[in-house]
Amino acid sequence: MNALKLIGFLRLMRLANIVTAVSDILAGIAVAGYLSGPEWDPVPIALLTIATIGLYGGGVVFNDVFDAELDRLERPERPIPSGLISKRAAMVFGAALLLLGILAASLVHEPGPFSLSGLLAIGIALASLVYDKWSKHHSFLGPLNMGICRGLNLLLGMSIAPQVLEQYGWISIVPVIYVAAITMISRGEVHGGKQTTLYGAALLYAAVILSILLAAANRQALGIAAVFTALFALMIFPPLLKAIRHPAGPLIGKAVKAGVLALIIMNAAWASAFGFPYFALAILLLLPVSLLLAKLFAVT
Repeated sequence: MNALKLIGFLRLMRLANIVTAVSDILAGIAVAGYLSGPEWDPVPIALLTIATIGLYGGGVVFNDVFDAELDRLERPERPIPSGLISKRAAMVFGAALLLLGILAASLVHEPGPFSLSGLLAIGIALASLVYDKWSKHHSFLGPLNMGICRGLNLLLGMSIAPQVLEQYGWISIVPVIYVAAITMISRGEVHGGKQTTLYGAALLYAAVILSILLAAANRQALGIAAVFTALFALMIFPPLLKAIRHPAGPLIGKAVKAGVLALIIMNAAWASAFGFPYFALAILLLLPVSLLLAKLFAVT
């Protein structure tokens, strides 16, 4: 494989976005309280990280597979319509990534596809394919479906300690709301958007911030969580407000990019809200990695 093709496959995976998916897993691990034990095992953390890389990477690869004909008109620079990567090769690559993700998740506890982590991984793979092929063309189901993928990814991180899901599983609703908002915004990237849609996304963003602060207050961690949520707000709202004032495609694209990358800060905020400020800082360090990759590879 030559260097150009390798770069093409990496572009298909949306590497900057994959870093945000890793932050979902780390936030879930923090919410589960896994690191509070004196003898926590790094192996399940590594397996869940590999799982989300495979699942997210495979999902976005199939997004480009199903969009190949449309991209020939709207985004001809992408690897498949440009001819750099064949559609068949992309399908094989995407399938291999999804299978890797399911396999890694299945090894977290008792090995097998029907362990909790394995079932969640299968759910993520199926939800991503449903989005790629069908629901993304629907104004309501598309954003909801994409949000569900992220919510399941957070649950996948929490599955490292399955007993906490009954108490804290509700938190997975928050990334559903947040990612649904980003997906709503993204519909205007090419041809421009509507101010009403952007205002709706701003309200959903505010609801996400409020939920993090309420969870932090409940656990007496409001002070440090407020710092992380302030950073989160500073990243998502300025580009969104610019897009609201002038809902043109390029400004909406910047708002989408900021929203996607800010997932890392949101996940750091969750870690801080559950009493792990140093782990939250470690998650935050993923942001410069994602920003660097975003300069090298497209985010959307």
